[in-house]
Formats: sequence, structure tokens, C-alpha cells
Amino acid sequence: MSSLRLFGTLFFIVLLTQCVEAAPVKVFVLCGQSNMEGKGAIKHLEQLLADPATAKTYQHLRDENSWVERDDVYIKYNDDRGQGKLTTGYGTPTNRIGPELEFGHVVGDAFEEKVLIIKCAWGGRALAVEFRPPSSPKGTYTQRNRQTKEIEPLPEEKYGEAYRDTIRIVKETLANIDKVVPDYDKKEGYELSGFVFFQGFNDIIDQKKMDEYGQNLENLVRDVRKDLNAPKMPFVIGELGQQGVEPEARYAEKHFKFRKMQEDVSKLPEFQGNVRFVKTSPYIVKDGESFDGGYHYYGRADTFFHIGHDFGDAVVDMVKHPQK
Repeated sequence: MSSLRLFGTLFFIVLLTQCVEAAPVKVFVLCGQSNMEGKGAIKHLEQLLADPATAKTYQHLRDENSWVERDDVYIKYNDDRGQGKLTTGYGTPTNRIGPELEFGHVVGDAFEEKVLIIKCAWGGRALAVEFRPPSSPKGTYTQRNRQTKEIEPLPEEKYGEAYRDTIRIVKETLANIDKVVPDYDKKEGYELSGFVFFQGFNDIIDQKKMDEYGQNLENLVRDVRKDLNAPKMPFVIGELGQQGVEPEARYAEKHFKFRKMQEDVSKLPEFQGNVRFVKTSPYIVKDGESFDGGYHYYGRADTFFHIGHDFGDAVVDMVKHPQK
């Protein structure tokens, strides 16, 4: 090969590398309550890696004696739960993992661009109250006053509290993205590429909250896109699947109804092609070792791993195959 041709080839490679490095950072928001916080036991993940029958599935998470830290995927968790390279320990508590771990590996492998995951999750939050979107009618819920024992209306500031925190955390993180993503290129910027909402337990246990869940979820999709100025941002609705594919008889009717409400929102004409309902119930293991309660998918790392994988597949497909 001539020196001129060699120089041209090297120049092209350098230019191509610079283009890839300078591409907009792909940003994904993971939002919800305790199961989005993450309850998969790292202890269980270690067991899965030690078992020859399952080790291959999880081996990309481990590098000899330490957990892999990705150089192309970064995470910011709430205001104070940490930030840095994607690895284990971003669950609650830190000896747990959530959907973010395998989700990050899926999207990181799928895109050349760097990835930022902004995780906003708090346990015990209802869509009817704390996650209530701005366009939903005013709530009419009550609480018992701890001192007087009287029933009184919920304080107005409770409604939408977690929703507002989510929008604020996302905006503040993006305004200071260079503090989370190393070598961030301000010229190329970032693009909001997906939002995952994994929530519902605090609504299904209250009939009044459950009855308005579908409408609130519709409004959530619209309001999040409006407030983040991302009108067609891919949106994943994670199924409330703690009861598994076949819920216990006494809970079956309620859970099937709730799941249908979630799925029906994804089928609305205005959301076709950019809102996806993703099932989580197939990954419930009721007769295996448990590391937490059933409401936390038994705290099994394999369950949270597979849920994160499917969430990732869904957003990747919507990003790569957008529909007008």
C-alpha cells in the first residue's frame, strides 16, 4: 500500500472515530416506584454466575473478580443515590440491582453513541397521588391526621410530587450533563431517546386509585413528553406483573383488569409506534429461592435482569424503527 493511500485510510479512520465520539448522547429515563428502585439481590446474581447452567447469561456483567463498569453507559440516580459508570449497586439498597443494569447493557450494545440513564424512583408512590400528571383532574383523596385522628383531605402539594421531582431531576441532570458524562460534547448535545415507567402497586391496592389508573397513565405519557419537550419520545409501560402469568384466583380478576388498562393505553391511536407495553409477569419465579417479598418480584436478580432486558429491547426497537 502506498504511503499516500495509507495516510488516506488512517485519516478516514480518525475522522470516523471522531464522528462517533461526537454524536449526541442518548438519554433514557427510568421512572417508577420500588421495583424500579431495584430489589434484585446481588447475592442471587453471584449465585447465578456461579452456576454453570446459568452463568453464560450473566457473564457480561462480571470481569474476573469485579463487576463490569461500562465506559459508554452512565447513570444518575435521583438527587442523591449516586452517579457514574453503569455497574451494579444502583438498586435500593445498594446490595440490589434494578432493571437499569441489563437495560443499560442492551442500549449500550445497540447504539454507537454514549448513553445516559437518569433513574427517578421512589417506593410507595401512586400514580393517582404522587405521580399524578398535571393534566389529570384534581385529586380527592384523604388521610388520617396523626394527632387528631380525624380524616382530612390530602395536602395539595402531595399530588404530583414525584412527577415534579422526576421532571426536575431530568432537567437539572441534562443542564449539567457534563458532570455525569465524561468528555461531553456541547456542540453535539444529547437527545431524549426513551422513557420507561414501571409502577402500579400502590394503585392496584386501592380501588378508587385503580379505577382512574388508565386515564392517569394516558395523561402521564402526554405530560412527560410535553414537559420534556420530546413529543414523540419512545415510552415503555412496564406491566404490573408481580402475580405472574396466572395470578392467584382471589387476585386474578383485579390484576388482569389492571394489566389490560396498562396495555390499552399503548394501543391508543395517538401512541401507535412510540408507546410499548412490556410484560414482566413471565419472569416471576414463585417456586424458587426468594430474596424479598412477592410484591418485589421475590427480589430475584434473574427476574430484574430479564425485565431490564425487555425494557431495553423495546426502546431500541422504537428508536431504530420510528413510525410517523
